[in-house]
Amino acid sequence: MTTVYLIRHSKSEKINNIVNSDNLQIQNEKQFLSIEGEELAKEKMNNDELKNIDALYSSNYLRALGTAKYIARNNNITINIHEGFGERKFGISSWNEIPEDFYDRQASEENYKIGNGESQVDVRERMYKSLMEVLEDDKKIAIVTHSTAMLFLLMKWCNITKDNVFYNDKIIATTKVDNCDIFELTFNDEKELINIKKVINV
Repeated sequence: MTTVYLIRHSKSEKINNIVNSDNLQIQNEKQFLSIEGEELAKEKMNNDELKNIDALYSSNYLRALGTAKYIARNNNITINIHEGFGERKFGISSWNEIPEDFYDRQASEENYKIGNGESQVDVRERMYKSLMEVLEDDKKIAIVTHSTAMLFLLMKWCNITKDNVFYNDKIIATTKVDNCDIFELTFNDEKELINIKKVINV
């Protein structure tokens, strides 16, 4: 069996990009953890479930790497950066280009996207491909990623409504993925999923 822990990054700092030539994608990748986010990550990444991790992956976003470093320290392992675990790409130049109905439409229309961004399907396929690349038999793997990317990936196996995430017709979580939330996915040796549950993060 292989156990995968999908983890949402900790709380990021709110910043205003008043004079910044970076495009929206780079701005998003550069968002870093707030002081509160550092403290939360230090506490939550010390969960017993995240002990004895064999391999650690993070998206290339600073807030994900800032969260992953606590798992790395606790397990004395190195962070592997994998762009495939990044957040959904909007594909536009600035936040004010996002239509008012964007989030609702992307949740309900799997092929909806704007600009050169990613659809729900695009994100799911990218996340799943990346996950299959890193699976190793009889390993415990931690992946620090992002809320929308996590939910879109979980849609491969789960029924997700406006409020809840269902797996095998049972509610396993709400659709509000909080900072440092953890989902545990178990795979057999053929890389087939056999269970998903939300980890109680204390």
